[in-house]
Amino acid sequence: MASNREALERAATRWGVELEYTDTWGRAHAASDETLHGVLVALGVPVGGEPELEHAGAERDLARWSRAFDPAVVLFEDSDAMPLRIPAARAGASVKLEFRWENGEIEHHWFWLPELRDLEKVSIAGREFISKRVPLPALRLGYHDLRVYWMKEPEQEAFEDARFIVCPRRAREVEGRLAGVALSLYGVRSARNWGCGDFTDLGAMVDTLAPAGAAFVALNPLHAIPNRQPYNTSPYLPLCSLYRNFLYLDVERVPGFLPEDAPQQEIAVLRAAEFVEYERVAEIKLRALRRAFGRFEESGHTGSFEEFAGIEGGLLHDFAVFCALDVEIHRRNPEVWLWKDWPPEYQDPRSPAVAEFAQQHRDDVRFYKFLQWQVDQQLAEAQDHAIARGMKIGLYHDLALATDRFGADLWMNHRFYASGARVGAPPDELAPSGQDWGFPPPNREAHRENGYELFAQSIRKNARHGGALRIDHVMRFFRLFWIPDGLTAAQGVYVKDYADDLLGILALESVRGGFIVIGEDLGTVEWSVRHKLAAMGILGYRLLWFEKNPDGSFRPPQEYPAQAAVSTTTHDLPTIAGFVEGRDIEARRAAGLVDQAGYETQWAARRDELGRLEDVLRRAGFSGDPLGFVLATPCALSIVNQEDLTGETQQQNLPASTWQHPNWRRKMRVTVEELGPIAEDLRRKLERAGRL
Repeated sequence: MASNREALERAATRWGVELEYTDTWGRAHAASDETLHGVLVALGVPVGGEPELEHAGAERDLARWSRAFDPAVVLFEDSDAMPLRIPAARAGASVKLEFRWENGEIEHHWFWLPELRDLEKVSIAGREFISKRVPLPALRLGYHDLRVYWMKEPEQEAFEDARFIVCPRRAREVEGRLAGVALSLYGVRSARNWGCGDFTDLGAMVDTLAPAGAAFVALNPLHAIPNRQPYNTSPYLPLCSLYRNFLYLDVERVPGFLPEDAPQQEIAVLRAAEFVEYERVAEIKLRALRRAFGRFEESGHTGSFEEFAGIEGGLLHDFAVFCALDVEIHRRNPEVWLWKDWPPEYQDPRSPAVAEFAQQHRDDVRFYKFLQWQVDQQLAEAQDHAIARGMKIGLYHDLALATDRFGADLWMNHRFYASGARVGAPPDELAPSGQDWGFPPPNREAHRENGYELFAQSIRKNARHGGALRIDHVMRFFRLFWIPDGLTAAQGVYVKDYADDLLGILALESVRGGFIVIGEDLGTVEWSVRHKLAAMGILGYRLLWFEKNPDGSFRPPQEYPAQAAVSTTTHDLPTIAGFVEGRDIEARRAAGLVDQAGYETQWAARRDELGRLEDVLRRAGFSGDPLGFVLATPCALSIVNQEDLTGETQQQNLPASTWQHPNWRRKMRVTVEELGPIAEDLRRKLERAGRL
């Protein structure tokens, strides 16, 4: 390990590793040598000692300056120039820039380098380089290609290629003050579903909520998950963040379905169950879906399906192959549940063995593609229905931060994830020892080398068929808290990402896809992050329980920002009724997450909070009405949680628990068919708040 602290710090700074973090109490924690060493290793930096670190740094700088520009150039549409790096020895030459616009048009521009203004000069390993300011033509939004040539009569020599991405300054804007209802789709009760909420139930919710003035329905992440209890049901730890959970399909609307495919007795039991039984619902749905798929294939009317699969291309193919492999290998050996325990020849999606498997199990692979086609169709119909019923936004989707380290994302796209570290969070009031979320951080260099194609796809696919997208832990675009393998969460450190690039692409997808963006910026967030998000037109996120002054008092509604989405709570926090009754505190004690002393301390703090809450409610004219208080804020969006709408006391997830608590399984207290009177009360509240 390098013994020279200064060399470690220089290397860390060069690779975007912050040297310390500040916890929620304002205490600074300097990164140890061990932490810096571990993070640099995870970033792929040779860390053998001071000479090796210095050599690696020089090699990095030389590699960058030897390229005319970065592998992905991300600019705003009103940019009038860009930097061009050249060897100083060629500063008297001429160059040609070739813009290949995404529609196939090609545009050329020639420059004599002595006429261009110098931006920077550097000397690296005895070589001299200059950065020049190159004027740009009128830019077009989109994903283009850029090439620069050396002009040498009578020929030209290609110097560099890059993805050239032109972005708007701001994401799509919100018009007016709107409100909607957040629901966990899996937990929707109805008289017709198969034991968990589905897309037809979603349409029924729209039919009830749209006349009440709801502008949107905010959904839990719909990502594909393993559907295995109790460890693999969280929508925030997906099997694949690019594709969605077939569990939400209304099987009876799938082409090829026949009534005899429905096991009515099993369905009745699952529909009446207190909680969602993921594995049993998945089993009966897959059985019926396979029969429907067989009839669909026999029908010969597969043109739309073939078109969808062709457009989705390699990503869908890889996901479908993963799903087929997962089932087949577990069938062969019931003790194998994780792809990292598969035979080695199947752990690489590009191996000959995987290609052979995909060919031999072609029908199984097509079946999993078919499921995603049907998910896409039914979700599209739900969004179209929401807009037709008068919702201004329609469906509001949620993109999780995490991905399961044993899931399809890692198998399909492992080079886009760093190895040797996990993502987490520094110590705070809820987790005094820090949080270790257990999944790998993104490999920022791989994403940039890829022209951010996979990143853009993740935004595009998750926002598709919706009018809003919530980005879980939006600080990820600026920096993430990395925990090197072998160290604790408190020993982690922040690593920066290419925030300007990522936010620009997010804005581009937002404008093109017609969806607004909400960035979940809870917790310890630097002021500069919120300032940048606001400048990009990205809404912040505010929760009643967290909006407090330094003295602990709650902020009045007029102090909430206009450019934000506001709610009373989230899936991880108590409902309004649960907050008052301390159900979260009781649940932590029942789950063994807090001892008696901690239990009593939490109750004492809660009683104090309740007094402070009622004080601000009374002064604002909303005594006993936290929901009315939140709706009255100037925030652009107000999110009413379904549990608060129906007066429920239990939250969807109890953080730090798994088997100890029925997380992500709780069903609504009432059915969709019984929501009418409740929706009428919502309309009165929205009307009073001026959100209709």
